[in-house]
Amino acid sequence: MNWFIKRTGQAIFTLWAVATLSFGLIRLMPGGAADIMASRLQQQAQGSNIPREQLREMVASQLNVDPDAPIHEAYYQYMSALVQGDFGNSIRYGGQEVNAIIADTLPWTLFLMSLSTLGMFAIALSLGAIMAYKEGSTFDLANTGVGILLSSIPYYVAAVVFIAFLGYRTPLFPVRGRYPSGVDPGFTVEFIGGAFHHAMLPALSFIVTGYGLLALTMRGNSIQVLGEDYVRVARLRGLPDRRIALRYVGRNAVLPLYTSLLISIGFMFGGSIILEILFQYRGIGFEMNEGIIYRDMPLMMGTFLVITFGVVIALWIGDATYGKLDPRIKSGDDSEAY
Repeated sequence: MNWFIKRTGQAIFTLWAVATLSFGLIRLMPGGAADIMASRLQQQAQGSNIPREQLREMVASQLNVDPDAPIHEAYYQYMSALVQGDFGNSIRYGGQEVNAIIADTLPWTLFLMSLSTLGMFAIALSLGAIMAYKEGSTFDLANTGVGILLSSIPYYVAAVVFIAFLGYRTPLFPVRGRYPSGVDPGFTVEFIGGAFHHAMLPALSFIVTGYGLLALTMRGNSIQVLGEDYVRVARLRGLPDRRIALRYVGRNAVLPLYTSLLISIGFMFGGSIILEILFQYRGIGFEMNEGIIYRDMPLMMGTFLVITFGVVIALWIGDATYGKLDPRIKSGDDSEAY
């Protein structure tokens, strides 16, 4: 119980530190975020003068911080709004609530991440188990070389290659958008199939460049498991090689990769920014870039905080559940050894 409280406290402290850092960035940004926001609002007024008091109220509603308030009061206002889930309003989208923008775009990023993660781990775990069972064979050596080669290629380079060859030269996949134009969102075959079709190239960029190291890690874990007594008994029983590789070896070798799965969530959240820009895929990473380009502080900080919170919560879930998945791992005050 003490271990669980400690990990929960660390997660909460991290979230508080990130939120405090975001407040500091707003206050210390060169030129002042409030001044930048006021200037943008004045420009949108198309030459008409906005009274100072009205302008101050508009800035406060956008940033969730009164620009004229003392720093401790402004900090309280900012944190109170965050606790209530209010990220302010976006200037880029004409005063639309940042919450609504995030609610619209976050599911698409999660969809893309889920597709990428499932594809990458399905290939890596199956391939790594078979490579270990055929250790030293041509199949093992060839896949080891290919895995190392592909892992050395940045995912965004792979994305550009896919866009050039699979998007334009051989137009098998669309290279922009979340779903086909002219299709109404809904639970229809046309919309769901189109969403998968549009997400295929961004997902392949992660899968092709990410499965190699995971497969090699799985191979190393599997080789260790192959020396266990229950694997020898399975061989003596005459079970098929495929069943031994995937069910006996794979199930036990996959547990140490559980942490890698959760860490990959953070990597993909960060990587989604570049991929969503390249493919014009309007997810939360795309919106963060829009916030940076248009100097839209509420949009930029809202997307940044949501991404950070997602990563921290994913790692906390990993800490809390790993011992349940693998009974061989003990957690607590009596044993912090993994």
